[in-house]
This record gives sequence, C-alpha cells and structure tokens, in this order.
Amino acid sequence: MSFGCTVFDSIDVYGIDFTSAPSRRKPITCAHTIFDGKTLRFQALKHWHNFAGFENFLASGGPWLAGMDFPFGQARRLVENIGWPRDWAGYVGAVSTLDRKAFRAELESYKKDREAGDKHHKRGCDVISRSQSPQTLYGTPVGLMFYEGAPRLLRAGVHLPHHQDGDPQRVVLEAYPGVAVRHLIGDKPYKSDTRKKQTEDKAAARARLLELLCGNKGTEVYSFQIFAPDSLADDPGADELDALICAVQAAWGWNNRRNGYGAPVAVDRLEGWICDPVMHVPN
Repeated sequence: MSFGCTVFDSIDVYGIDFTSAPSRRKPITCAHTIFDGKTLRFQALKHWHNFAGFENFLASGGPWLAGMDFPFGQARRLVENIGWPRDWAGYVGAVSTLDRKAFRAELESYKKDREAGDKHHKRGCDVISRSQSPQTLYGTPVGLMFYEGAPRLLRAGVHLPHHQDGDPQRVVLEAYPGVAVRHLIGDKPYKSDTRKKQTEDKAAARARLLELLCGNKGTEVYSFQIFAPDSLADDPGADELDALICAVQAAWGWNNRRNGYGAPVAVDRLEGWICDPVMHVPN
C-alpha cells in the first residue's frame, strides 16, 4: 500500500525523536523536510512539549510520511508467552487498556521468575540493529516509549506498512538513528542529556556525523542527497540531529515503497522492523 498518486514532485517527510514523557526540558522533536526522490532538504524544527502536539500531528491531513524513533512492536516471544492477542492491532489495543503503572507491573511480573538472559526479549530487528529490548523500562525506557507511542499510532489510523492498513495519505515507519550513526561514525559517543557529560569530543562527533550524512557517504548509503544546516549538530542531546536521521530513514523507505518500504523479505508482522538500508534483505 502506498500513496494514491504514483507521480509526485515532492513530499513532506517528518523525522520524530520521541520521548515517553515530553516536557519543556525534553520535548518530542520533529524535523520537517521536503523530499523529491533525489534530494532531501531540511525545512524546520517543531517541538511538542506534550502528547497533544504529537496527536494533532498524527491527525493532520496528508499526504505525508514520517519516521519515528520508538519501537512499534514487542518481541513475538513476549507476546506469545504473556498471552496477548497474536496480531499487532490486537496486542497494541490490549496494551492501550492498561494505565502506565499496570503496563509496567505486567512487564515486571513477566520477567520476575525467568532465568537470567531470558527476561528481556528482542525482536529480530533489535538483534540486527543492536537496539535494546522494547521491554526496557529503565535507562532509555523504550518500553514506555512503545507504551505511549504505539497505541497512539493505532488510534490515529495511520498506515503502518506490515502492521496496519490505515490511511494511505499518512504513512509512518519505525526509524532508529543508532543504525545510521554506527554505520557513519562507528561507536563514537555523540550525545548526552547530562550536562557534565556534554564534552567537546561528543560535539565533534555530532559535527562529523552531520558532515558525513550530508556528504558523499550519506548519498552512498541512502542513494539521495541530504541538505541540512550545521546548526542541527549544536544540540548536545542530539534530539534535532536524531530527528533529521529519522526523516532520512523514512525518505529511503519512501523510495523503496514498491518493495515493501525496504522491509526485509521475512518481516515479522507481529514484531515489526526498522527502516534503514542496513536492515534491508533484498527480495
């Protein structure tokens, strides 16, 4: 499924760096870009200090495409063991009936008596991307990001390739900047929300990351040119830079929309996938 039009001049592509607890200090950050299939150009930043702004965006009329940095699904092993419905809409709908405390308690109860190494399950795409288990509740609480994000996508009726056949004018893809970052600069630390850890080395790594992304290396990886201001590397927490990368990953998916948006051949519709050429297994 894709947009109703087959010929286009350009399309709005949004990259969204998500948080499970948006606030003025740590908002949901959105990078608005324009993509014509060959070039992606940064337009503006949006910051949503609460979920209302995010929900209003999801409800906005298309056509548009968005890449969002949070896990859309859970591992099949968890879904089956915990007894949730065995389809994405079913188990995300079940999660949406729980308040935050109850969701946390259910995941904690599940892992309580399990052996070490069998408490937090990863999706297939998490293993490849080296991302955390979407059950994680502490540190970077991607489990809570799933809890706050996935049910909102379900309710909004957006189109989620391989998950939900929604409005084809509003397409959302799961993004993960870490995949792109490691491909471009390796494992160099490039961000921190803690002031005392915001070093010059991290600032240099962000600048280098943006330089590579907008240079020949980025074009080689994603097969289109990327134009964005150097100022996007200034944010020590890299929310703005990560949002841009989410837009880049979504744009790559758009260029591969006739091939499942670039999803692996054996994508698990229960778990989902991450949109990036590194994750792609050609058909």
